[in-house]
Amino acid sequence: MHALARLSPEIRQYLLITGNYWAFTLTDGALRMLVVLHFHALGYSPLQIAALFLFYEFFGVVTNLIGGWLGARLGLNRTMNIGLGLQVAALLMLSVPDALLSVPWVMAAQALSGIAKDLNKMSAKSSIKLLVPGNQQARLYQWVAILTGSKNALKGVGFFLGGALLALLGFTGAVLAMATVLALVWVASLALLKKDLGKANSTPKFRDLLSKSRAINQLSAARLFLFGARDVWFVVALPVFLTSSFGWDHWRVGGFLALWVMGYGLVQSLAPHVTGKRRGQVPDGGAACVWALLLAGLPAAIALGLDSDLSVQTVLIGGLLLFGALFAINSSLHSFLIVSYAKEDGVSLDVGFYYMSNALGRLIGTLLSGWVFQAYGLQACLWVSSGFVLLAALISVSLPRHAAVQA
Repeated sequence: MHALARLSPEIRQYLLITGNYWAFTLTDGALRMLVVLHFHALGYSPLQIAALFLFYEFFGVVTNLIGGWLGARLGLNRTMNIGLGLQVAALLMLSVPDALLSVPWVMAAQALSGIAKDLNKMSAKSSIKLLVPGNQQARLYQWVAILTGSKNALKGVGFFLGGALLALLGFTGAVLAMATVLALVWVASLALLKKDLGKANSTPKFRDLLSKSRAINQLSAARLFLFGARDVWFVVALPVFLTSSFGWDHWRVGGFLALWVMGYGLVQSLAPHVTGKRRGQVPDGGAACVWALLLAGLPAAIALGLDSDLSVQTVLIGGLLLFGALFAINSSLHSFLIVSYAKEDGVSLDVGFYYMSNALGRLIGTLLSGWVFQAYGLQACLWVSSGFVLLAALISVSLPRHAAVQA
């Protein structure tokens, strides 16, 4: 505690925001695995289970757009705490007996969880912009990379946690345990998070929801296609393919995807070292274009490999690991650029608009993942993925460049 007291106020707030984000992410990953495993045990098909998450993604689109406006009006401390509170409520909704867990009820709980997740994420990433001086871009990139990477690594841990809690406590006991712990985090956040963090100096109008910045609009469009490219084969097509073609059970599929997400998060945290920190540089729009081009051909190469004489398992798993590494660097670059481009006054408006595009890309990817895979197979999903990444690269061509910034 003494060491914590000696830290600067900015560092203490960063640690608190990161701790909130970590706690939320653990419950988010665990809840996803709980829902998948529990409803599979109840007899739901993979596509029916995927449908339970559609409201989660849809309300993420709405929440990021409205949430950025709320953050600028109310303060990011309040939107972060609202997100924590809504997640507690969503968990409690799912603690009812199995007989009451109808599809509309679960979709409503998932919608609430989706709203909570994006309020929490928007608040956390916007807050970092306000805690780092504008002339310390390398430091900003490092902090964003750590927050983003650790979140995804912990989401993978959450997959394991969900499976373990389901085995130990059952579905109802698991969601009640998570609701209790998260409620304690929520109370601590209400007491300790800085008041009026991120509140705009002038009251933003509802028409300010749409970004007026060309750079942010372009980056948002690129983000939409980038995350659509991941989810078009990752959300439904990949887990179903691993089960049907490789004969993997749900524990093995869940464990493999959890490890993939954890590795993805680790690479995100290390992205500054890969993209120029050692040379005293921080990335610009040119880097976003180059790294997207490096990624664009990979899904197509995997699709071609699946039709070759090579081992299907080797091609798919090896390709997936390489895709995860390159995608993580792209994602980390984007997460830094939006925070860097955003205006400091009312930062959440720009960040919220950007993550609205992220959520829309995930929603489109989720819908296409089920439809394209069911109609045309995994290779078709991979070709769509390559096309989406190529579009993201083309959109990024004219993003702003800047001179090297000293670390």
